[in-house]
Amino acid sequence: MSTQGSKAVRSPRARIERIALGSDRAAKIMAVRASIARVAEVDSGWREANVVARSVVTDAPAMPLTDWELMSGARQRALAVRKILIEQNLEADLYVGLEGGFHSISVEGDWHTFLRGWAFVTDGERDSFGMSPSIIVPPAIVKNVIEGKRELGLVIDEVAGARDVRSRQGAWGVLSRNLITLAMSYEVALIAAFAPFYNVDLYKHVSPTDRRLC
Repeated sequence: MSTQGSKAVRSPRARIERIALGSDRAAKIMAVRASIARVAEVDSGWREANVVARSVVTDAPAMPLTDWELMSGARQRALAVRKILIEQNLEADLYVGLEGGFHSISVEGDWHTFLRGWAFVTDGERDSFGMSPSIIVPPAIVKNVIEGKRELGLVIDEVAGARDVRSRQGAWGVLSRNLITLAMSYEVALIAAFAPFYNVDLYKHVSPTDRRLC
């Protein structure tokens, strides 16, 4: 049995006590908590971390249609919750934003649209992005959202015959028959985005994220 994992647990780099999330949606809160639990398996300094969730308002489009819009939206959410906590005289070790939507790409002339999500994490000095898996979206749903200029949440509610699906399994659950839920997809994005903060030795010589994205 390898001792690499146990060594990582015995040697935490810093305690993470509070993580602020720029959303009050249940699926996103669940994703942050699940990702904290996963990180705590390799860094014991995360074991006592708690989540502070705040609803935020940003300039991001209601339905992001590109990776750039998704990344920008996630960043805006993290910065917005940081501003809210500062105004409330509170601090967090990390500030998190999550954004989901579409990204389309042409391969040999055929367009493919994927559902995916992005996470953005900052401690005020170092920034990091992480992306969820991608799942292809049926053409009828793509047309309804893009050409019909409708939010995916509303379209998915109609497809699923339910209300507020995005607060539970999300479009991910509908498309994958609940093999992958919205919270699960964001969990992967968060574990990736958190990497510079729990894999410190590897990332300490990497320059902070380019801040020109807005």
